[in-house]
Amino acid sequence: MSFTSFGRITTPVLDIAYEFSGDPGGTTIILLHGFPYDVRAFDEVAPLLADQDAFVLAPYLRGFGPTRFLDDTTIRSGQQGALGQDLIDFMDGLNIEKAVVAGYDWGGRAACIAAALEPGRVSGLVSVGGYNMQNLASAGEPVDPEWERTYWYQYYFQSERGRRGLDRNRDELCELLWRIWSPTWRGASQAFPASAPSLHNPDFVDVVIHSYRHRYGLVEGDPQYQGFEDLIAQEPQITVPTVVLEAGDDGVGGTNVCEDREHFTGRYDQRVLPSIGHNVPQENPQAFADAVLSLLT
Repeated sequence: MSFTSFGRITTPVLDIAYEFSGDPGGTTIILLHGFPYDVRAFDEVAPLLADQDAFVLAPYLRGFGPTRFLDDTTIRSGQQGALGQDLIDFMDGLNIEKAVVAGYDWGGRAACIAAALEPGRVSGLVSVGGYNMQNLASAGEPVDPEWERTYWYQYYFQSERGRRGLDRNRDELCELLWRIWSPTWRGASQAFPASAPSLHNPDFVDVVIHSYRHRYGLVEGDPQYQGFEDLIAQEPQITVPTVVLEAGDDGVGGTNVCEDREHFTGRYDQRVLPSIGHNVPQENPQAFADAVLSLLT
């Protein structure tokens, strides 16, 4: 087993499930997964960190795994402000004053938001893909057609056909995303079943659809996160020590080497990982762990 224990913590909005390992007296490291993945992405990363006397925690994001909303009336929001607030609330609930945060995809976005808006709570950041906060003001602007074609699933989710497709065919659709986003990873199909149960959370479809519609301005966000959204819109700089990992063969959105360097004003290290796809911690756990450990020294 990669993680030795399972826990739950109640925040103002969620009952967050998480897995953890290591020494509670060591440096706290929070690992954050993305869509459509779960904490199994860190099964090989966690022991590498725990062996260095760190305290390693991996929460299931809202809409994933055993994590649940507390109130049936709460908007099942997947907006970036909600993800960032969830991370801060998770730390508050566990009385974590400061941590190294490391993530990819949605988890990388949450980690970047916490590092930018609550730098006193973050001692170091590992972000796959760099500055992951979305600029909603420019969301309607097209990008290179080679990148646009990889976003087909996002456009699919704008329609009710796409919502129904995600609901009815979630395993087939998400396993396809695993494979095409990690084109050189031969083990994607074999690894997917371990994470598939997390995609059957009762809020998964609502959270995912809201996320992809909100980022294009097609649905309103949850008003309780508007303060965070207003700060994110200012594209705040990230001042904490950072390691950016760039996947050399990312099948969605391409590789953005050096494109957002100006957003990082603290200690900065960028590492390109050739032949690695979107799911960096699962495809190359040693490189991901090394990036985290470099922030502990």
